Amino acid sequence: MSRPFRFGVNLLEPASAEEWRAKCRRAEELGYDVILVPDHLGMPAPFPALVAAAEATERPRLGTFTLNAGFWNPTLLAREVATTDALTGGRLELGLGTGYVRAEHETAGLPFGSPGERVDHLRRTVEELKRLLGSDEHQPRAAQRPRVPLLIGGNGDRMLRLSAEHADIAAFTGARTAQGSTTGQLTPITADELDERVARYLKFVEDHREEPPELNLLLQMVIGTEDREAAVQPFLELVPDMTVDQVLELPISLIGTLDELTEQVLARRERYGFTYLTVLEPYMEAFAPVMERVRGA
Repeated sequence: MSRPFRFGVNLLEPASAEEWRAKCRRAEELGYDVILVPDHLGMPAPFPALVAAAEATERPRLGTFTLNAGFWNPTLLAREVATTDALTGGRLELGLGTGYVRAEHETAGLPFGSPGERVDHLRRTVEELKRLLGSDEHQPRAAQRPRVPLLIGGNGDRMLRLSAEHADIAAFTGARTAQGSTTGQLTPITADELDERVARYLKFVEDHREEPPELNLLLQMVIGTEDREAAVQPFLELVPDMTVDQVLELPISLIGTLDELTEQVLARRERYGFTYLTVLEPYMEAFAPVMERVRGA
C-alpha cells in the first residue's frame, strides 16, 4: 500500500519579517504539508527562517532542503537542530546533503573537497548528530524523540547507501551537477536514468530495513498549459542531447493542463514510488490545484 502524499514548498527568496510570515501563512492556506528552506548563500539563513515560519503557522512541518554539510561543524549543528526543534514545537525535519556549489565554499573561505571527501564529511556529520542528539545528556534537548526525522538528498551510489542506512526520507534531485560547473548548474537526468537510481537505492535498502523510507522528488518546474510542446521549446537549447519527448518526460517537470499535471503526479508515484513531492517557491501557487486533486488518491 502506498504512503499518503505529502507536499512541500522550498522558499528561496529573502524577505522582511512581515513578508516572510505572510508567505509561510499562504503556503499553509494552500495546503502544503512542509515548509522548507535551502542552504545557499544569498538565500535565507535556514534555522531562524524556520523558527519564524513556525511562529506564523500551526500545521506544516518545517524542514531544511537541504543543509550543505560542508558549511557545518557537527557539534555546532547539533545545537542548532535541537534548539530549532524545541522552538518549533517538534515540527523540524532535518535535510542534509553534501553541497554541490564550489563557488559558495570559496566565497565562505571553506574547503570544497572531492566528491568522496564531501560524502565522508556528510557521513561523519550524520553519525555524530545521531550520537549527540540521541544522548540524554545533550543540551539543548530536541523536542522529538528518539530524534528529529532525517532526509538525505543525493543520487550517487555512496549517497544512496548512506540514505539507506540512516534516512527517514530519501530525496532524489532528478539532476546532476553539470561537468566543470562551479556555480551549481544542474543537468536533468532522464526518466530511465531515475528508474535505475531508485532501483539501486531500493536494493541498498534491503540490507538495512524491511520497508523503504519515504521517497521524495524535487520538481524544478510546474507549467500549466494546453500546448506542452510549445511550453518546452525555450528549454531545449539547455539540453541539446534530448528530444522534445524526452524533455516532456523529465521527472523533475510537470507540464500540461490541470488534468495532465494530476496524471503526471500520480504517474511519479506509480513508476518510482514518490509520495513526497517538493516544488520551488515560484511554483507554489501553480501547484496548489494539483495537490487538491490528488489528495486521497
